[in-house]
Amino acid sequence: MNENLPPCPKCSCEYTYEMNALVVCPECGHEWVPAESGAEGGGDVGESVVKDAVGNVLSDGDTVTVVKALKVKGSPSGIKAGTKVRNIRLIDGVDGHDIDCKIDGFGAMQLKSSVVKKA
Repeated sequence: MNENLPPCPKCSCEYTYEMNALVVCPECGHEWVPAESGAEGGGDVGESVVKDAVGNVLSDGDTVTVVKALKVKGSPSGIKAGTKVRNIRLIDGVDGHDIDCKIDGFGAMQLKSSVVKKA
């Protein structure tokens, strides 16, 4: 069943399972991307690099700052420039939206990397 999944790097549990793009350990709850541990051969081949508005490389879990005011459909006020967004997640989104995040006061949404900079 999990012959090709690596054991947990934290507790060495061998009963790991896949959940979307992550591998999860049922014993300690640790989640990781299998390409980080070298489980997939040639993990760098299909991996894309996401950069912010000033050219810094972004990764999952980073904190970013919005660099320009954004209009939000269905909201009377938009997202102001300077708003901090914590714990982002990089995705292959639609129309260039490659960051999945939660913004206080707005909830879950997707942003383009061209309107944020690494904090």
